[in-house]
Amino acid sequence: MGSIAKIVFCGALVGAAVLAAPAEAASPPLPKSPQLINIIDVGGQLALTQKAIEKYGKAHPELVSRFSFTKAPAPELAGKIKAQQNAGRVDIDLVLSGTDAISAGIEQNLWVKLLPDFADKFPNLEANYLPGALKMQKPTEGFAIEVVYTPSGPLTEYAPDRVKDPPKTTDELLAWCKAHPNRFLYARPANSGPGRTFLQALPYLLGDSNPKDPIKGWDKTWAYLKELNSCIEYYPTGTGITMKEFGEGSRDMTVTMMGWDINPRVLGVVPKSAEVQKLSGPKGFTWVSDAQYMAIPKGTSQEKLAVVLDLIAFMLKPEQQAMTYDEGYFYPGPAVKDVPLSLAPKESQDVIKEFGRPEYEKLMADNPVEAPLFGSALIAAFHKWDEEIGAAKIKQ
Repeated sequence: MGSIAKIVFCGALVGAAVLAAPAEAASPPLPKSPQLINIIDVGGQLALTQKAIEKYGKAHPELVSRFSFTKAPAPELAGKIKAQQNAGRVDIDLVLSGTDAISAGIEQNLWVKLLPDFADKFPNLEANYLPGALKMQKPTEGFAIEVVYTPSGPLTEYAPDRVKDPPKTTDELLAWCKAHPNRFLYARPANSGPGRTFLQALPYLLGDSNPKDPIKGWDKTWAYLKELNSCIEYYPTGTGITMKEFGEGSRDMTVTMMGWDINPRVLGVVPKSAEVQKLSGPKGFTWVSDAQYMAIPKGTSQEKLAVVLDLIAFMLKPEQQAMTYDEGYFYPGPAVKDVPLSLAPKESQDVIKEFGRPEYEKLMADNPVEAPLFGSALIAAFHKWDEEIGAAKIKQ
């Protein structure tokens, strides 16, 4: 996708056959007639995977009549699927999501158990994942398969003509924000990859007692965010809005991650001249990674389940993984080993050469990577932020 749309987005009665797998689990046989596969994207993942998904359809017309793609906000997905399952009419066959909707679905028991139930479709899966990506797969408890990965952030992005001495630490960021009220913003974490990366990195940067427990272990983080809140005008409900305001010059600084640094500059939403700065704290710098997943709602038919499992396996092969470099949207992108940029399409290589940053390779090599929160802990962090930080300042 080469337009602004790319970054703005990114007790049931169910089919008993997919609720439990036999003791010696194996994936169902592929159907004898092509299936309509309905896919919903709630994390902007189609920007990275749609071409490869469509490639599968073209290669297997005997399995896929066509793909139907829709998009929705992540917070709305669990309720939508739950309603369909309660009505016994599930018409979503594959969900593309980040950690947020996957976590909500695990909490509400919405997903088909993929591993180890259908492990025959994914041989050597753990061994094939990059080390950081493997950390992101394990918390899914087998209810989703990771297909895209990035060490993510936290980074700040700033306009060098307006920010001459960019803050390098959490203390400096707070001081800068207070000295320049309403010139810094970030989006609501529940709706934003950079927003949730910033939120979940702070406990590591500030040295909180337990970075994995947002309720009892984030005292320093919540205190910091409340103080930062005093100089933030409002919180947008999407990263695209923050980049638009930053690019237009109504803000001087925002939080970002590698992909959200590269892609908006590729699209011209943010000036190519924008710079980034890693954000360190008293405890140094730590990456908090991000990923995109594929999950299957309970209630899908055996025929469609078989096709979707085969599609997910296809997405993990190097040629399809190389396509996730895309236009830097989720840089680097590949979740599996041995997928260098040289395997990517030429247009992706050209984009990264022009808009990528050489310092990213060293940053990724030299600093620790932590997996983000998952499941109930992530949902709790979102709720607490909404209630105690965002409250009256969240705006569409």
